[in-house]
Amino acid sequence: MKVGLTGAIASGKSVVGEMFVALGAHLIQADHIARSLMQPGEAVYNEVVRHFGRDILNPDGSINRARLAELAFGTNSLSSSPGSSKPARVEELNRIVHPAVLRSQKEWMDELGRHDPHAVAIVEAALILEAGAAKQFDRLIVVKCSEEQRIARFAARQKLDLEAARKEVTRRMAAQMPEEEKIRAATYVIDNSTTLDQTRAQVREVWQKLRDEGIAKS
Repeated sequence: MKVGLTGAIASGKSVVGEMFVALGAHLIQADHIARSLMQPGEAVYNEVVRHFGRDILNPDGSINRARLAELAFGTNSLSSSPGSSKPARVEELNRIVHPAVLRSQKEWMDELGRHDPHAVAIVEAALILEAGAAKQFDRLIVVKCSEEQRIARFAARQKLDLEAARKEVTRRMAAQMPEEEKIRAATYVIDNSTTLDQTRAQVREVWQKLRDEGIAKS
């Protein structure tokens, strides 16, 4: 059973993913795949540097993700002086990274399926729908919470004040599909806006359905 796990920024995808793993699911994060593909010597690394320049590199040759994000998402005009905003190049970055990430996650799921045909393989990724990857999965789970909760959680995670977090979340969400559209595309929706215990109860319910559907599928 191949499952995509997605949601808006700071909605709690990783927390939900950990809950599924605790129940027996296998999970891989697309962001971790992308990080490994952007290590020096990798083809994706070479392409990213060719497109975005060596200014994105740290002294040791690794990619400075903050600098790359600044170029990819553009400067937030709300926090910059007039005329200083930069155009976003996120689509350019996605064209380089997404195909390689999609290949890697498909290979991971296929390999897992060969070893354990009854396994539940979950790929956690923010841009499953945006990348046109939904067809890779048998089921799609969307994690949701309110915008204010996402901003507060992002602020806590990045150690930002709420205003700075709001601007950054707004900037990054411009490259994502609206949450309402993700929810419409979902097989299951997990509401992560209340307590962890309530989220965990929803995860257990969805897990049982995935297991039942996997048995029926086989």
